[in-house]
Amino acid sequence: MNTNFAYQEEPWKEKLNGKIILMSPRPSINHNRVVGNIYHIFRTYLKGKTCEAFSDGVDVFITEEDNVIPDAMIICNKDIIKPDGIHGAPDLIVEVLSPSTAKNDRGYKKELYERSGVKEYWIVDPTVRTIEAYLLSAEKYILDGYYGIFPDVPGITEQERKESKKEISVSLYDDFNISLEEIFYNLF
Repeated sequence: MNTNFAYQEEPWKEKLNGKIILMSPRPSINHNRVVGNIYHIFRTYLKGKTCEAFSDGVDVFITEEDNVIPDAMIICNKDIIKPDGIHGAPDLIVEVLSPSTAKNDRGYKKELYERSGVKEYWIVDPTVRTIEAYLLSAEKYILDGYYGIFPDVPGITEQERKESKKEISVSLYDDFNISLEEIFYNLF
């Protein structure tokens, strides 16, 4: 059997601090659903507005030593959008955690986005259905909020579930509020 194909997709890779990192080729169903939900919400809201949403698969060239492929993002400066990707800092970046990416998403990438001027950064955990939202203030990220649904998570009390924030605001627009139920819709 001939396994040579005319077209073979190159694996996705990021470059962090000059080091090539191969991306996980097959995200989980929940990861994929969360990314799709966020992108759909972003794209629907932004239709006809200045900013534009992009989803997984678009290269972002931040520095010579760093290019990333965020799960979702919003770009308001159309000048940084080029045929091969985004050249500069997006206004908002979303990373959905998976076991193989969590360390970089919470560590190096968070620091990279902060020093590059990404105005808003979300770290989304589909397992416990939470979002950490960071806003850039005086060139440093400040935790704006910790949002969560917490379905059947051990150690979370019913009172904590009731008191947790169930809607997240996108800081780029005064009226862009998203229900966590929409973001975490249809997960296992």
